[in-house]
Amino acid sequence: MTETDEVPIPFDGAITEYYKSAAPEAVRRAIKDAKGHSVMEPPYPYRKQMKKSAYNDQMEALQIELAKLQHWVVSTGRRVVVLFEGRDAAGKGGTIARVRANLNPRVVRTVALAKPSDREAGQWYFQRYVAQLPTAGEIVLFDRSWYNRAVVEHVFGFCTPEERAQFFRQVTDFEMMLIDEGMTLTKLWLDVGRAEQLRRFLKRERDPLKRWKLSAVDVEGLKRWDAYTEAIVETFTRTHTPIAPWTVLRSDCKKRARIAAIQKILNGYPYDGRDPVALGQTDPEIIGAPDILNV
Repeated sequence: MTETDEVPIPFDGAITEYYKSAAPEAVRRAIKDAKGHSVMEPPYPYRKQMKKSAYNDQMEALQIELAKLQHWVVSTGRRVVVLFEGRDAAGKGGTIARVRANLNPRVVRTVALAKPSDREAGQWYFQRYVAQLPTAGEIVLFDRSWYNRAVVEHVFGFCTPEERAQFFRQVTDFEMMLIDEGMTLTKLWLDVGRAEQLRRFLKRERDPLKRWKLSAVDVEGLKRWDAYTEAIVETFTRTHTPIAPWTVLRSDCKKRARIAAIQKILNGYPYDGRDPVALGQTDPEIIGAPDILNV
């Protein structure tokens, strides 16, 4: 039995076909010139990946800081919510995995909700997310969140214009309620360039251990880059507020983005035993407000 027989190439190789026949010429050229490596072109500020040794050293120090944060959250009864949003293949899952790597699963929980059931579809939109919010002494990491309605559902017509308009009317008040209740809310958006996104999809398509990550939405979404961009920009315009701001992470280099995401989370809390040297300085070329978005 061949590898293809064991784990069939998803969607009959639709991603490769898109790359060969439908992707913009500049995107194809960038992927070809990268020769299998990450595509790191302007406006991304670096031309090379972060060195593995530097990454490992900094990540090890940050893991210890995350353990300190966990202890502080438990001892103080804090309720922590972190949203991981971003374009497909931007590295949300990998970043979440690094956050959780050495933490107690009873304290730090990941929420990745599937398509709403018939019952959930008939509820208030935010209701199923409310059910997943943290109790005292708990950290909840949302791998995608209520912002599905603002971007993915809108781009694919999974919600009506009226439903999306209602979402925007309610979401800032909803987030204000969470904060008034005493929760802390961090909203992270992982951004990735178009050529690097497609390169990652092509790599997933070839890898039998990662093909499960691909969905029909991923395949169709490749053709809707501009529609995604328009929805993302509108979302930031309407939901980047002083009390619940967005933080954008440029993730063409996954290592730099993971470091920056963990630094952002840690810097939000006055936990005991903070080590400024271990925390390090955030890279303003990698992390910032929505104005660093690649559009």
